[in-house]
Amino acid sequence: MITASEMKTPRLVTELPGPKAKQIVERDAKFMSPSFTRDYPLVAKRGQGAMVEDVDGNVFLDFAAGIAVCSTGHCHPKVVAAIQKQAAELIHMSGTDFYYESLPLLAERLGKTVPGSEEKKVFFTNSGTEAVEGALKLARYATKRDKMIAFYGCFHGRTMGSLSLTASKSTQRKGFGGLLSGVEHIPYPYAYRCALGHAAETCGAEILETLENQIFKRLFDPTEVAGIIIEPIQGEGGYVPAPKFFLQELQRICRQHGIMLIVDEVQSGMGRTGKWWAFEHAGIEPDIITSAKGIASGMPLGAIIAKSSVMNWKPGSHGTTFGGNPVCLAASLATMDLLEGGMMENARKMGEYIFARTADWTTKFKIVGDVRGKGLMVGIEIVRDQRTKERAGDLRNAIVEAAFHKGLLVLGAGENSLRLSPPLLIDEDQAHFALRTLEECICEAEKKI
Repeated sequence: MITASEMKTPRLVTELPGPKAKQIVERDAKFMSPSFTRDYPLVAKRGQGAMVEDVDGNVFLDFAAGIAVCSTGHCHPKVVAAIQKQAAELIHMSGTDFYYESLPLLAERLGKTVPGSEEKKVFFTNSGTEAVEGALKLARYATKRDKMIAFYGCFHGRTMGSLSLTASKSTQRKGFGGLLSGVEHIPYPYAYRCALGHAAETCGAEILETLENQIFKRLFDPTEVAGIIIEPIQGEGGYVPAPKFFLQELQRICRQHGIMLIVDEVQSGMGRTGKWWAFEHAGIEPDIITSAKGIASGMPLGAIIAKSSVMNWKPGSHGTTFGGNPVCLAASLATMDLLEGGMMENARKMGEYIFARTADWTTKFKIVGDVRGKGLMVGIEIVRDQRTKERAGDLRNAIVEAAFHKGLLVLGAGENSLRLSPPLLIDEDQAHFALRTLEECICEAEKKI
């Protein structure tokens, strides 16, 4: 069991993977779908705060948080208490057919986190991909149009509609035949790899020009476009932030043509960037927002948040059996309490600490090409040559593997980036340990060149 003295630092007691972990990995290979991607053989048993213990008693510092899901840490006592209390009262009723108090309570609280004078309405789902599916349907319903525009590198989910919008890795689409028609992808403003050499503040102007002068004139008339969906900070694409001006101009274009601006905040939302939503850093007001992952500290919940004038579909137009489950809503309400109670501000402060500590990494290490992000959503791009910016996915993978063997859990993102997405409760000591460990791992990887 993770003791109080082990709650902040790793403790490794066996080789990795340990004997019990090896047995479970073998059983997993025999009975589980082979479609899952596992970076290293962590077999988790319990978690507390930012620490995870495996089945062999090894304790790790978690800087992945279940892919940015465990926003308040593992098994936060207040979240656990809320789940236990609700489970003893009402586990399921289906909000599609009946009422219960927590549905409008959480919906109201979520709506108030979104800037803008117009009131918001909420539809609860089970996951991020379901939230995107619902947002796609809502945009079509609200506009009476059927075309969609998304961005290369963005990830919106793996169900058929959301997969049609996803353009992260070809393997995610390969083998599934024809996807949703009427979807066009355009480049995402990737400042580090900007073809025209723009800085982070100006990259993307030519993309907007292509949208207005090429896409709208040669492919889709803007009066046929229902929505444009974008991640304000790409998740699976490599933790790449969109420039502030780009999001502002995208909003202008959408409003000019009556297009729904859909912001996918599944990975970047719920306080991770130091604000409720990453788009707030750009000062925009989307028509539709999708959320999930960190919304309920690990319980399966997603949400579509939209302007009331947009979410005006008729009864029966969209529904769900499990979305807005009472136990998940209780976890989300507790999560919001904790985020408002200091964790969101801690994400901002710890993000500033991490970016200050890594400010010299592109000069200190010859394989670190870029460090970017916001708050506790940090991307570190690994390259073979800083001059050519040649991607070094193999070196990135070696760093991820080496970190695991030193007791630090991190994940990759995109072709060659590391992502740091720890629980929002980490402190300076834990951030220091993680960065020191990564420095060691990067030094080891550099020797492979």
